[in-house]
Amino acid sequence: MKSNSFKKAFTVPEMLVVCAFAALLLVLFFIQKSNVDAMSRDEKRKTAINAMYYAIEEDYYEEHHYYPEDITEDILTVIDPELFTDPNGFYINTSFGSYTYEATNCKDGKCKSYTLRAELEKEDDYIKRNRN
Repeated sequence: MKSNSFKKAFTVPEMLVVCAFAALLLVLFFIQKSNVDAMSRDEKRKTAINAMYYAIEEDYYEEHHYYPEDITEDILTVIDPELFTDPNGFYINTSFGSYTYEATNCKDGKCKSYTLRAELEKEDDYIKRNRN
């Protein structure tokens, strides 16, 4: 009986194809992971804007019958203070921050309208305006 002297092994071209395929899968994984992370940050931004909106409308406006000229954690005490800081660590209405509160029609610190905005990464800006 003859023994086969050749051992089964991968050739260099086969190894290159496998490595190229693995590299492609890694690139696709990290691109998709980046997209999922950005969508998660966008959802956090929407949640924060909604919390601020309902705090202004349901708590602040009901009590004062006008809108504040600016919002801070001292003015909207009914929501978590961390919501005033965007996922990148910037406080509302600061440079490079993605949250803005713009009060309009103001007189003596009492405003008739406002716009809350979050700049999103994967969608258009998320905007809430006064309802009264």
